[in-house]
Amino acid sequence: MIAGLRKVKTFAELVKFEHTVLNLPFAYLGAFLAADGWPTWRQLLWITVAMAGARTAAMGLNRLFDADIDRKTPRTAGRHIPAGLVKPAEVWGYVVVALAALLLAAANLHPLALKLFPLAVLTFALYPFTKRFTWLCHIWLGLSVSWGAFGAYVAVRGAVGPEILVLVGMITLWNAGFDIIYGTQDLEADRVNGVHSIPARFGLARALRISRALHLGVVVLVGLLGFVTGLLPLPAPEGWQPAFWVPGTAPPPVWPPGEWGAATWLYLGAWALVAALLHYEHSIISPSDMSRVDAAFFNVNGYLSVAFSLCAVAAVILK
Repeated sequence: MIAGLRKVKTFAELVKFEHTVLNLPFAYLGAFLAADGWPTWRQLLWITVAMAGARTAAMGLNRLFDADIDRKTPRTAGRHIPAGLVKPAEVWGYVVVALAALLLAAANLHPLALKLFPLAVLTFALYPFTKRFTWLCHIWLGLSVSWGAFGAYVAVRGAVGPEILVLVGMITLWNAGFDIIYGTQDLEADRVNGVHSIPARFGLARALRISRALHLGVVVLVGLLGFVTGLLPLPAPEGWQPAFWVPGTAPPPVWPPGEWGAATWLYLGAWALVAALLHYEHSIISPSDMSRVDAAFFNVNGYLSVAFSLCAVAAVILK
């Protein structure tokens, strides 16, 4: 039994289970947006199972398919599969279990979520191969990760709304931006090994500028999400409603600020926090000093994910 627990611990380290904090909060946000308030506890439970299964399977497949690249890259040569700490067959076993958990969760959520299961799996299973032929692999990764929020939304509402499309775009650009920063660590090795990435293609300085531009897009989309959901005010004449407003739901707040409620102020604070954290992320790294890349990659983005999702969920509940 102890040996089995050690194997599980080893696999958790292999898939970096602690990185779940980066995207699980957005899945919960997708569920609250879909419910326009509180989803059921049963839905939240199965969404958690689905996220754990999807991320575990995705990371397991990534480690399996990238084992040859990891073996030739100095930074990753010590990973579990190249170092012989775990056998590929064992990882495949865990991947199958994780996919089964994802399938079970989808079956217990909504028929549409179950129908989308193959497409979600195909998206994240193909990601490791995109870096073999295109430097746009970072965008594909972001799109793959956004399935968490998209799936949670669909699982609760059973349909696709404009707000989830904005959130998917935001998550895609956010993940792509910080994945570029992470990828700068292997710039030279990627060039030698023929791995495609934005840092390898454009160099360190230009890659950081592209990352910054993507994160600027994130800030814009966070604002757009607020308008689409009615959480942010619209400078419009009284009585005017935007084309995306759904009759029967609470109308978006309008000017003047004196009429704004707690939900609006809370979301404005969340928007400002996202902008501040992304600015800080890019301020602590530069082409001449990448020593804090780990902090920029995990710490800052972990804070952003949790803080923004909590504030946005609270705003949705208060609306």
